Amino acid sequence: MNDSVIRITPRIHDIGGGLIVRRALPHQLARSVGPFVFVDEFGPLQVAPGRGTDVRPHPHIGLATVTYLLAGRMVHRDSLGTVQEIRPGDINLMSAGRGIVHSERGTDEAHAQGQYLHGLQTWLALPQEQQESAPWFRHYPGAGLPRSQLPGARLQVLIGTAFGLESPVAAPAPTLYVLIELDAGASLVLDADYAERALYVIEGEIDVDDSVLARNELGVLTPASDRFTARSDSRVVLLGGAPLDGPRLLWWNFVASSRERIEQAKEDWAQQRFPSVPGETEFIPLPG
Repeated sequence: MNDSVIRITPRIHDIGGGLIVRRALPHQLARSVGPFVFVDEFGPLQVAPGRGTDVRPHPHIGLATVTYLLAGRMVHRDSLGTVQEIRPGDINLMSAGRGIVHSERGTDEAHAQGQYLHGLQTWLALPQEQQESAPWFRHYPGAGLPRSQLPGARLQVLIGTAFGLESPVAAPAPTLYVLIELDAGASLVLDADYAERALYVIEGEIDVDDSVLARNELGVLTPASDRFTARSDSRVVLLGGAPLDGPRLLWWNFVASSRERIEQAKEDWAQQRFPSVPGETEFIPLPG
């Protein structure tokens, strides 16, 4: 095997509410891929009736969150007054800008009956000129996101332009995000229109550039990477985009270009100067 692909094994994190995640980015081997500075996979897990996977209200600055469910349902609420249920195949895109607070909870039905939950939560670093912009939220139903079927492969383009398809999702910066299902033995030629790209294996095992990526591994590709092959029936995401327009600092739920901005956000949250989510009163203290 060669070392052209940077292989990353996610770390396991408990983010509260019974939700265990695998965190592939940020990592010491790769702080970002395109605008992606944070890549989490949560689940798959069977949530029992009466057991919550609720993520209580928490703040963000300087980033856009992208929520994509593979199974289950969740409800997004934020300090703009948004209340939006997200279902498998949909995209929830929230730009924090200078500051927003949101929660992510199971539906009333899921709380009562339980549910099978599986999804991806990623963060895009906002371009520097957007870091202090007004926050916003957009929901894109899965039925409006383009799909394609190729020999041995099925694609859904979540964000960006790839494989001759263009997503309607308006990301803050040039972004590539594609869900790919590949039959065992099938190969797919990779688009090279984005400067930075990576593959994250949700299920199965793949070969790329003479390296093997197993389930839950992220492989950061080289500019020359042009195809990958499934060793078994596989589901992966192709992600990336234009390089960041400068270094970023990440601390807890904050992304910024300067340490001073991070410290200001910490102080603002501690003093409860962030806007609140209507109807929700919980407060999560800053990490110790």
